[in-house]
Amino acid sequence: MQPLLFVIDDDTIFRKLLEERLAAMGFATDGAGNWREAEAKLAALEPALIILDYKLPDTTGETALPRLAADYPVIVLTGYGSIRSAVNLVRAGAIDYLTKPVDLADLELAVKRALEWTDLKRANRLYRRQLAHYMRDQIIGESKAISNLRAQIAAVAPTETTVLILGESGTGKELVAAAIHRASPRRDQPFLTLDCTGLTDTLFESELFGHERGSFTGADRQKRGIVEEVGEGTLFLDEIGELPLSQQAKFLRLLENRTFRRVGGVKNLTCHARFIAATHRPLSEMVAEGTFRSDLYYRLTSFVIEVPPLRARRDDIPLLARHLLTRSPRGRGKELSPAAISLLLEYDWPGNVRELANAIERATILAGEAPRLEPDHFAFLSIARRSLPRFTLAFDHFPTLAEAETALLAEAMIRADHRPRELARLLGISERHAYRLLHKTREGVDLSPSLKNKAISSDSLEQ
Repeated sequence: MQPLLFVIDDDTIFRKLLEERLAAMGFATDGAGNWREAEAKLAALEPALIILDYKLPDTTGETALPRLAADYPVIVLTGYGSIRSAVNLVRAGAIDYLTKPVDLADLELAVKRALEWTDLKRANRLYRRQLAHYMRDQIIGESKAISNLRAQIAAVAPTETTVLILGESGTGKELVAAAIHRASPRRDQPFLTLDCTGLTDTLFESELFGHERGSFTGADRQKRGIVEEVGEGTLFLDEIGELPLSQQAKFLRLLENRTFRRVGGVKNLTCHARFIAATHRPLSEMVAEGTFRSDLYYRLTSFVIEVPPLRARRDDIPLLARHLLTRSPRGRGKELSPAAISLLLEYDWPGNVRELANAIERATILAGEAPRLEPDHFAFLSIARRSLPRFTLAFDHFPTLAEAETALLAEAMIRADHRPRELARLLGISERHAYRLLHKTREGVDLSPSLKNKAISSDSLEQ
């Protein structure tokens, strides 16, 4: 179907000339000689573009332009070609303007440019609606924290900026990275993930850059690395905080120079990918300790997104739980009882959304054919809570601060089952600090000299 172009000009001969020229360009045309006629015709038409003479016999452009521009792209024909008049026209809603007498070649170019712009704007609106639907379908929640997260994704996605995503394990960092990719101009290109945990130097280079045949033992053929495979897409480096310093230097060179060589290769290749990195580790503390390069840290932190833990957005738990229930093959057709929702709201979810998903799946298995999930189906969560009773630290003398801290730390390690993340959560410290404390216990450092004076009792001072 040919796009319809509508011309509003009181000069009948000139208007017909324009319509003939636009028809020769392949457009359907119609027009009006005054504002009253234009309003009547436009009530029954849906033009792709309006060409408006700024000076009409029954109205002014100041009145007509804003009303038209609210619904259609408008090119204005004016007898004034000053910069000030151009600025005023654009502010009033014109997409472009031409001065009279109009050069038809200029008009043809302006029409093509205006239609391309409107097509792009229409596609962008459609894509933003699709993106909003995707983010609401994948990034579940209506809390302020999630609304802020969606806003940050929408802001950074259209740019080429490298993004660093921070958050505890299980919060959905890869989901955020995928949402950024889907909202970017690279959305039709690949989105690939490289897990940085446990990669040796050779394996890291081979995975990232690829290798040539014979470059090391077992390299019996050439292999393209993930940087080549992703092309102009997005490469997501998960758990970048786990990279040893030597590998950090290699990745930094790639970010800065955008060139690389396959292992054993001599030819420089160009990297066209966008990079998104994520970690649950405290990178700023690692920089201070010398275990993460400061130059790489500053290169990555040009735009940082922090994904909130589930306990920081408890209002989203019922919505998330119901969503996860519908996604579970065993959960379809089931619902959560109010008592079960209350139980889920009370729990702290140290494993975040991943733990919630596992809990929902386990509960659906325990529920069998029952139509509703009740608190009994989440008994394993209740047991977890009961295993951390309220307690009192008691001494046979007034303890020093060091003695009290040591006793508290010893109890926290028991309760955390020597898991760094849980120890960090219980004590309100960084996970890095928790790792150091646990490392000291493994080395035999005595952290509990006052344990002989300590007794643990329930039902007293709340943890």
